[in-house]
Amino acid sequence: MTPAADNPAAPTAGALLLTDGTIFEGEMIGAPLGPSGGIASGEVVFNTVMTGYQEVITDPSYAGQIIAFTYPHIGNYGTTTADAESRRPFCRGVVIRDLARRRSNWRADSDLDAYLARHRVAGIAGVDTRRLTRHVRDHGAMPGAFGPAPDDEALERLTAAATAEPGTADVDLVGEVTTAEPYTAGDGPWRVVAYDLGIKRAIAANLGRIATVEVVPAHTTADEVLAREPHGVFLSNGPGDPEMAGSVTDALGALLDRVPIFGICLGQQVLGLALGGRSYKLPFGHHGGNVPVREQATGRVEITSQNHNFAIESGSVPGVDETHVCLNDGSLEGFACRDLPAFAVQYHPEASPGPHDSRYLFDRFADLMSSFWGGTPNGAGLGAGGSHEKAR
Repeated sequence: MTPAADNPAAPTAGALLLTDGTIFEGEMIGAPLGPSGGIASGEVVFNTVMTGYQEVITDPSYAGQIIAFTYPHIGNYGTTTADAESRRPFCRGVVIRDLARRRSNWRADSDLDAYLARHRVAGIAGVDTRRLTRHVRDHGAMPGAFGPAPDDEALERLTAAATAEPGTADVDLVGEVTTAEPYTAGDGPWRVVAYDLGIKRAIAANLGRIATVEVVPAHTTADEVLAREPHGVFLSNGPGDPEMAGSVTDALGALLDRVPIFGICLGQQVLGLALGGRSYKLPFGHHGGNVPVREQATGRVEITSQNHNFAIESGSVPGVDETHVCLNDGSLEGFACRDLPAFAVQYHPEASPGPHDSRYLFDRFADLMSSFWGGTPNGAGLGAGGSHEKAR
């Protein structure tokens, strides 16, 4: 592995060290950390996608984490501004087996190495990612640190940084990624307020097919949401521990039964907590574009895109039907309230990257709003101007 260039300079030796003392050697890429003490730290997780690395790197759900790609050859088609899923990468770093020396795609406007450097994201390549993946799978996601490691003193600094890294439990990561100000996306007929817990651009685009979407900060109150007179509320994906998103959970207590609600990923977790459920941390999470999920009512299996380390405990949420289950580990992947207009799934129906098996869920949200309000935005129960009055 060498950095992307026709005549690359000699690479800087680096190392990734996990909190259990396991060391993985490699070469530094991306943003320079400096030869004397520069270190990147975070919770180390692995992602199994074979393509879509830019979308993964720019998913805000990776705040606080170092992403290790299981697919060995990364960077071959470069990067393009059009594929970014957020304003910047929020991950702490990337780990790669083989970084492509040259990009080859007509859409590319940069190579991956330069893209990482421009956005101040460090990486380490030449790592035995198969060994790393097996280690995380067997021992669970854990904090780690990487940086230039020319000698034993550098390894000592990495050990100290990995030990000091708190991981993602009991840390407010949503506050790092949520929008500072509301903004509007899409021009569909419904009006939807979307809580930005770490929303991806592809999600806003898919919602925009069915609704005019007002994306609001995670700290927005229920009264502020209702003042916008939405037909529905959407709870986005996002990073970290759902127990730390208490303001959203509190707001949901006042929104349930007032307006239809659809949550995905972290959105399912905060909705589950608001309904009285319990969350827990998975051993190494679900991160990839090939996770099989079965819809219980039909037996239909969807291949889904997922990115989360926490989940809602099956059987812990009162008053819901558990609609989807993960076929890899049996974890809860979706539920629908019996007596309230609310449902959620643990995976990413926008699937960017990933298969599009689950995009029908956005239309299911539109159907829920139509049923709740008694018609279409300009139809029965909503008035000719789409007034916000529930059909009785």
